[in-house]
Amino acid sequence: MTGLVVAMDGPSGSGKSSASRGVARALGLRYLDTGAMYRAMTWWMLRQSVDLTDPAAVAARCGEPRIESGTDPDGPTIHVDGVDVAGPIRESEVTGAVSAVAAVPEVRARLVALQRELIGAGDIVVEGRDIGTAVWPEAAVKVYLTASPEARAQRRSAELAGSTVAAQQEAMAKRDTLDSTRKTDPLSMADGAVELDTTPLTLEEVIAEVLRLVKERT
Repeated sequence: MTGLVVAMDGPSGSGKSSASRGVARALGLRYLDTGAMYRAMTWWMLRQSVDLTDPAAVAARCGEPRIESGTDPDGPTIHVDGVDVAGPIRESEVTGAVSAVAAVPEVRARLVALQRELIGAGDIVVEGRDIGTAVWPEAAVKVYLTASPEARAQRRSAELAGSTVAAQQEAMAKRDTLDSTRKTDPLSMADGAVELDTTPLTLEEVIAEVLRLVKERT
């Protein structure tokens, strides 16, 4: 059974995670962070000492880990082979490697299949980079969140102890390039999506605007 699907796409630092969870809470829906799944796969690959510069090596092993995502917006979980990796997948080593792993077509095929299974279970808000374009293009509501490079870097720097705005802006620029130029399901705004610049908005204002779109489109 598939009910209401709200697709929330956009680059890192655009406010996807906080806004998506807020929308899910407001509507009483489940929530899925697809980026956490790619981070979980990357964490496992690093633990297994897989050469991430070799797409064939990554592809050969991407079917091995058991990745499970919880969908409670008040406490989303992510496990790999039964291990809670919610903390480790946010570490800098994973952040720096996830785009390379996510670019491997076999990885995307594996995780998109898992994502579609979870989405197909019913009403849900899904955040990521290719939800409206590849994972669930038939979503009733598609939102593409953006923000200025400075705002994105400031937000991410505030989340990470010891990080600087300049360092985050450089890292985000590199990741944007990797994500938007990969051959399989590159980061782009889906047909029919509404672009929302979150730079001048508070979190509450972003959530309110998405809720307005949901009401308008459903």
